[in-house]
Amino acid sequence: MSRYAAIDCGTNAIRLLIADVIDGEIVEIVREMRTVRLGEGIDATGEFTDAALARTFAAVDEYAALIAEHGAESLRMVATSASRDASNARDFVVGVRQRLGIDPEVIAGQHEAELSFTGAVRGLPSVALQWPVLVADIGGGSTEFVLGGVRGSEHHIKASVSVDVGCVRMTERHLHSDPPGRDEIEATVGTIDAILDQAFTRVPIGEVSAFVGLAGSVTTVAALAHNLHGYDPELIHGSFTSLAQVETVTGSLLAMTRSQRAALPVMHPGRVDVIAGGALVLRQILRRLPVGSVIASETDILDGIVYSLAV
Repeated sequence: MSRYAAIDCGTNAIRLLIADVIDGEIVEIVREMRTVRLGEGIDATGEFTDAALARTFAAVDEYAALIAEHGAESLRMVATSASRDASNARDFVVGVRQRLGIDPEVIAGQHEAELSFTGAVRGLPSVALQWPVLVADIGGGSTEFVLGGVRGSEHHIKASVSVDVGCVRMTERHLHSDPPGRDEIEATVGTIDAILDQAFTRVPIGEVSAFVGLAGSVTTVAALAHNLHGYDPELIHGSFTSLAQVETVTGSLLAMTRSQRAALPVMHPGRVDVIAGGALVLRQILRRLPVGSVIASETDILDGIVYSLAV
């Protein structure tokens, strides 16, 4: 039996999964997240800051120790939106290589989408049987959409697209006040809607029979909608959150100050500043779909990476 390690480094967070794969199913050993905000300011400057790189490398050092401790034999690290955009991406690559002995794969949006889709649908087998399923991975700098499903034992992807809209990018671009003003919210919605107009020319959303949402914006909104007293992945995974609930939670988050958001019992400290932007992205997506709810998934691109290693 082999043990696998997967690292996903996005705009907002860097995450680790160490797992075994037994009879085709993931057995989780370690799942960790650190909010490093690697993409801080990149929408405006086009490059990583020294501080963002230092935070990221500190997390990679932690992960390297965990990988060694748990005896993972195969490792793959992917780097997504921010690393596609940065002019000084080589500094990031070299720093990772020094710490892990491998290069991070700065993957294209379509590949990112496919890995996320695999992780999501294999983690939600009942949803996977519906056709077609729309999976949206709402990240810090980008959102990946994949339309597809499972036929027999094969995953079939009908359409996919990656677009530059995410919780960090929208917050840095528009949501500056505490709490955000009406003009800032309207500008954010305008940007999101314009990008979704483009995305949904490539992904035919009129055919969608189920909608699965990935990443912290979705799972945090779900936790708030269901009035959880703490963040509980087992309760969140596979939960249904209606459009009406998403509308209510989004409105509440936009009306709160930073300190009020930070006091919410389900709120991860690294998500306090960007959750309202992420909730807006989710709301605007769901408003357009022919389904009335989002299914939250705690399995995602990390699980897809592990499956790719186990093939």
